Amino acid sequence: MPVTTKVTVRPAVPTDSALIYQFVRDLAEYEKLLDAVEATENDMTAALFGENPRAFCDIAELDGQPVGFALWFYNYSTFVGRHGIYLEDLFVRPSARGSGAGKALLAGLARRCVDEKLGRLEWAVLDWNAPSIAFYDSLGAAALDDWIVRRMTGEALARLANS
Repeated sequence: MPVTTKVTVRPAVPTDSALIYQFVRDLAEYEKLLDAVEATENDMTAALFGENPRAFCDIAELDGQPVGFALWFYNYSTFVGRHGIYLEDLFVRPSARGSGAGKALLAGLARRCVDEKLGRLEWAVLDWNAPSIAFYDSLGAAALDDWIVRRMTGEALARLANS
């Protein structure tokens, strides 16, 4: 008899803070950026479950066991004239890849966009991450080749703030 698995997605709760933090670290390790992680578990708790959360998280479970997460926030498009969702992080444990957990997390965010009449769902992917790019392409996500992401942090951010 074949083994069946069931993927469910649920909103994260405060007791998930350590799990979310571990997922962030696992994602950073996969992306070869573990040394760039400055956030702490307390930062996750404050951002996601504090008095006025500005970021949100969904947890994917496979047969009741957490296997992945999507951390996201609302953005706004002046061109579309509506809010949207920006997916900051999507991660599924390697042992659960191919189970449908990643698709379930993205489908949940897509449903939220449709239900809330949001304009779009966006995210970034590292250019070397061929498996993820192929997965996103299979879902119909379009690459925005004409846009270049820019980021300002640290000393440059402070210098501009003080100018």
